[in-house]
Amino acid sequence: MAAHPDDEVLGCGGTIAKLSGQGAAVHIAFLADGVGARSPGAVSSAIELEQRRAAATSAAAILGAASVSFDDLPDNRLDSIPLLDITQRVEALIAKHRPATVFTHHAGDLNVDHRCVHQAVVTACRPQSGHPVRTLLCFEVPSSTEWQPPGSGPACVSNWFVDIGATLEQKLAALDAYSAELREWPHPRSRRGRRALGLLARRDRRL
Repeated sequence: MAAHPDDEVLGCGGTIAKLSGQGAAVHIAFLADGVGARSPGAVSSAIELEQRRAAATSAAAILGAASVSFDDLPDNRLDSIPLLDITQRVEALIAKHRPATVFTHHAGDLNVDHRCVHQAVVTACRPQSGHPVRTLLCFEVPSSTEWQPPGSGPACVSNWFVDIGATLEQKLAALDAYSAELREWPHPRSRRGRRALGLLARRDRRL
């Protein structure tokens, strides 16, 4: 459950590829359009939206995802939508796919859409009798999770690590599908930045 197309690859692309390779059915869902806040005109917004969704579909295929779905909530304006409305969309996805594990954003991200999606997912996954979700995991998104100043939100202190050494190249290939969203090094959303973090995580996992 991600706010915008590219969050899923940045946050847990290697894990998606690993789980898919092990035979798990991984379904990727985006709640916000991801482009509405940056385009001045309706025509350019439509073109960018089509391109972003095409990139997401390509990335999902590279990672081996079983499906990808797109919602149309307003980009960088999820705080203007009642939490109940967002939560009900998440609940509908859970009812459709019946996942045992859900990955979503961290509560302390700088991006307001990330925070709103996190709250909606946590609300939709509250433990109830018969609920399918048994594991709820939050991923970090470079240039959002770590850009929240200390004291402005909860810090992301990871306590669950996945060795993605075998799927790092798949993650980077999926990230290349979002070439329009990449930045130059030393930006954390550069290809080099993601490779460095992936290799560091792999080394830490082995320790």
